[in-house]
Amino acid sequence: MTTDLTGRRVLAIVTNYGIEQDELVVPVQHLRDAGALVDIAAVTKDEIVTLVGDKDPGQTLTPDLTLDDVDAAGYGLLLIPGGTINADTLRTEARALELVHAFVDSKRPVAAICHAPWALVEAGVLDGKKLTSFASVQTDVKNAGGDWVDQAVVRDDSAGWTLVTSRSPEDLPDFLGQIDGVLGELEVPEQPRY
Repeated sequence: MTTDLTGRRVLAIVTNYGIEQDELVVPVQHLRDAGALVDIAAVTKDEIVTLVGDKDPGQTLTPDLTLDDVDAAGYGLLLIPGGTINADTLRTEARALELVHAFVDSKRPVAAICHAPWALVEAGVLDGKKLTSFASVQTDVKNAGGDWVDQAVVRDDSAGWTLVTSRSPEDLPDFLGQIDGVLGELEVPEQPRY
């Protein structure tokens, strides 16, 4: 049974190169199929080049907007895909970190998979949060005050905001199930009446 996410708005933030293909393409398609409105924001308007296994060419996508064009207030959930190159570069983008803070500070949920928690480490928002990631990120998570665990998916609702994390593309079914649950709990924003 598919969850009806009609009216929920999701923002995915990425760089333009090095995203693990399935960590972006699969969630975006899944959420859109469930009725959610998903925008992909990249650093520039150039094509987004994904990779498979951090090395093989993947799909190329067109971003909906740039990170600088995003009005974070219009979205209910922030999705951060991984991919080693993407995640390592994204955490150096000041605007990406501003967007992380916009969601955390306003108590809106964030979902991050694989290496993506690096952006959360860099933003300094993990103190006391329980989460998972690709195994090589665990020391960074622990040094940032996070409680790292090796599980397919972790949902932490502490500190007034929800964080959903997973380790790798193999965990996508569990990751998407938790995202569906979180989005299903959000109120659908009223649509403008003309």
